[in-house]
Amino acid sequence: MSIDDLYRDVIMDHYKRPRRKGELANANVVIEGFNPLCGDEVKLWLRIDDQGVVQDAAFTGHGCSISQASTSIMTAAAVGASVDDLRGVIDGFRAMMLQGAEPDETLLGDGVALEGVRKFPVRIKCAVLSWNTLQLGLDEHTARGGQVELRHSED
Repeated sequence: MSIDDLYRDVIMDHYKRPRRKGELANANVVIEGFNPLCGDEVKLWLRIDDQGVVQDAAFTGHGCSISQASTSIMTAAAVGASVDDLRGVIDGFRAMMLQGAEPDETLLGDGVALEGVRKFPVRIKCAVLSWNTLQLGLDEHTARGGQVELRHSED
C-alpha cells in the first residue's frame, strides 16, 4: 500500500465515520463557515474553559469528503488542546496547505493526510474552511471572552 493510498484511507475513514459530529449544548463558541464557491458548510461548537483549554468540540455541516474529513480531523485534534497550542496546529496546517510547507505529523496527526489535496488547487479551500472557521472563533473568543456566535463566508 502506498502512502497516497494510506492517506486516502484516512480521509475516507474520517468522512464515513466522522469524529465529534453533532451539536454541543454547552458550547461557549459557536461559529459557522460557508464556502459559496462549492457550497461546503461547517458549524463548530467549542467549550473553552477559563484556562484557555478546549474541553469539548463538535461539528455539523455538509459538503465534500475533503471538507467533512478535514473538520473531523480538526475537531478531534482540538479537544484537550490549549488555545495557544491549537493556534500552532492551525498555523502548521495552513502552512502545509497554502504555502507547501513540509507537513509535521507530530503537530498535525491525521491532518497530514490532507497534504495530497494541494495537488488540486480548487479543493484547497475545501480542506481549510473549517480551520479558518476555527481560527476566527478562537480569535473572537480571545478578544471578547464569554459567549461567541458568528458566521463567516470564505471568499
